[in-house]
Amino acid sequence: MRFAFCLFKYFPYGGLQRGFLELARTCVRRGHEVDVYTGSWSGARPDGLRVFILPPRRLTNHGRYQSFAARLARRVAEIPYDAVVGFNKMPGLDVYFASDVCYALRVRERNFLYRLSGRCRTLLALERAVFHPRAKTHIITISNAEQKHYMECYGTSENRFHPVPPGIARDRLTAAGLPETRAMFRKEFQLSPETPLILMVGSGYKTKGVDRAIRALAALPGPVRAAARLMIVGKGTPGSYRRLAKRLKVGKQVDFMGERNDVPRFLAGADLLLHPACHENTGTALIEAMAAGLPVLATDVCGYGFYVEKAGAGRLIPSPFRQETLDHMLAEMLTSPKTREWGQNGKTYVAVTDVSGRHERSADVIEAVAAGL
Repeated sequence: MRFAFCLFKYFPYGGLQRGFLELARTCVRRGHEVDVYTGSWSGARPDGLRVFILPPRRLTNHGRYQSFAARLARRVAEIPYDAVVGFNKMPGLDVYFASDVCYALRVRERNFLYRLSGRCRTLLALERAVFHPRAKTHIITISNAEQKHYMECYGTSENRFHPVPPGIARDRLTAAGLPETRAMFRKEFQLSPETPLILMVGSGYKTKGVDRAIRALAALPGPVRAAARLMIVGKGTPGSYRRLAKRLKVGKQVDFMGERNDVPRFLAGADLLLHPACHENTGTALIEAMAAGLPVLATDVCGYGFYVEKAGAGRLIPSPFRQETLDHMLAEMLTSPKTREWGQNGKTYVAVTDVSGRHERSADVIEAVAAGL
């Protein structure tokens, strides 16, 4: 079979992008041809995939999305693909891999003027093209909570959704659990065994709640605050967050590590994963942390938060978010005698739960849709 995989932009360390690439490789391993269409590509071109760049011709982000979708529609209409698979919302998809949160639900929280903006109207139209009750797109979903939100907002039929398990790479589930990795990491970054290391993993500092984490670090009780470090791994612009940390007198305790391909080492070296996201469809880092035996503190809006709760691997910050609540919970977890128990619970749960089957199951869905089953 021949598939078209479509996404607005590719860069190496985004969660959506990593998921796209692994699913594309899974389809190629199964003997299918995969053509990739994107507005931009950053990084090496993978073997086995044909990549076509369709540069959008607009100035604004939402205009570029609209332009890319229009150019894509014309291109795929000329080629007899068995299935057109999208990783962003756009018209004309046979299958949509739902890695984003429900935009219509978020819009309800915004003011009237925002809802009149071109950005809002464009993004809603792109989302509606996928989830409208009369649309034909099949939806691979990785979050039960977001599936419910889409069904509530659009009246999408449940039989169009195809839930799949997480897709955590096995190498990220093993390397982080090695004691020697922790010792080497701590030595490299000059951290004593007693230094509390708080870790954040994820691209998009605003969405992931980096400001919340810095404020919580600054609010820790005196001795803990003086000793603690916060490391942030992922893509983002750190300028305003560095200034916030400096203003709160924790500037020397916050490290922005940028994009990394050695995340398991950071998981091994840390004492707690903090993920105070404003919104998060899944939260792959939560499961990676659990596999590494790392306690997790995350907002309850994270799609994979239910794994943390079910495993007893940490705590969830309740909605609506309050900074004081996070401050208290972080201080409590860093000094709790339950730390080892939370870590072991997460590790045990991941060992007996399918957290790596997403890509195989997703490929099954795409094949079935392409075959008309």
